[in-house]
Amino acid sequence: MVRSLWTAATGMNGQQTNIDVISNNLSNVNTTGYKKQRAEFEDLLYQTMKTAGTPATEDTVTPVGVQMGTGVKVSSTQRMFNQGSLQSTDNTTDLAIVGEGFFRVQKYDGSYAYTRDGSFKVDMNGQMVNANGLRLMPEIILPENFDINSLNISDDGRVTVKVAGSNDILEVGQMEIYRFANPVGLSANGDNLYTVTNASGEAIASRPGFEGMGVTKQRFLEMSNVSVVNEMVQMIVAQRAYEFNSKAIQTSDAMLSSAVNLKR
Repeated sequence: MVRSLWTAATGMNGQQTNIDVISNNLSNVNTTGYKKQRAEFEDLLYQTMKTAGTPATEDTVTPVGVQMGTGVKVSSTQRMFNQGSLQSTDNTTDLAIVGEGFFRVQKYDGSYAYTRDGSFKVDMNGQMVNANGLRLMPEIILPENFDINSLNISDDGRVTVKVAGSNDILEVGQMEIYRFANPVGLSANGDNLYTVTNASGEAIASRPGFEGMGVTKQRFLEMSNVSVVNEMVQMIVAQRAYEFNSKAIQTSDAMLSSAVNLKR
C-alpha cells in the first residue's frame, strides 16, 4: 500500500490535536489565571533504504542516504506561564500575582494544589477560600466583626484589618506564594488548579516580593494570557495543514486508482 496514505493520516491526526488545543485556549479566554497551551510535534521513525556512507565504488562512498519518513506525532502540550493582563475589580478579597509564583490551597483530601486564580472569598468562619471553598494556605483567618472594607493585603503579603467600632489595625496573617523549578511540569486538574509532579519538582515557598517571587496586588485579578488574534492565526495554519494532508491522501488514492486501471 502507498506509504503516503498512512503518513498523511498521521498529519491529519496531529492537526486535529492542534485544533483541540487551540479550541481549549479560546474557550478559556476569559478564565481567571488561565495559562494557554501549545501543541508541539516531532517526526516519527524513518525507514532507511540506504545508509549514508555506503561504499559506492572501491574508492568512494555515497554522501547521502535514503530515508523515508513515516509521519508526525504530538510530543507535548506545553503550558505557557507568561504573565496575563491585570484587571481592576475594586473587590478587597481579589488578588493577583505580578511575577512568578502560585497561591496554595488545601484540597478536601488534605493535599495541596496551586493556582494563579486569586478570586478569593471569606467563608462563614472568617477564612479566605477560593470559589470552591478550598482554604488558602497558610490560613488567613479574619476576626469576628471585622470590617471587610478595611481589609488590606500589602505587596509583600501582610494581611491587616480593622474590627468594627475600632481604629486599631490588626495584622492577621502573612501570605506565602510558591514557585517551581519547572512550572510547565505541573499537572492541570481543572478548577484553575495545578498539582505537583515529579517533573515540576517540589514547591518552593517564600514571601511575595522576596527571593525572586512576584508581588501580590490587591483589588486586581490576573486574566487569561490567551491572545485571540494569535490563536485565530494558529487555527488558520492548522486548518490549512489539515487540508494539505487530506489532499495528499486524495492524491495517493488517485495514484492507486490509476494503477488499478492500467489493465482494462
